[in-house]
Amino acid sequence: MRYVIRVKGHLSAFWQDWFEDLSITHETNGTTVISGFIRDRAALYGVLFKMCDLGLVLLSLEAQEPEKPAGE
Repeated sequence: MRYVIRVKGHLSAFWQDWFEDLSITHETNGTTVISGFIRDRAALYGVLFKMCDLGLVLLSLEAQEPEKPAGE
């Protein structure tokens, strides 16, 4: 499942390795988007615990179904 997580403030690019394959993007409104494929609920909880350890304020969490290839 693909997740889009928004947090308050701009998270330093220094933390990119900590979030492994997830991408970190800064928005102009002062928030950070952490997004990408997370394999299961346990891995999602791991990401959320890391965010808690960093003291990040969660603004939103959105799950997106993977897109199906055309013709299916």
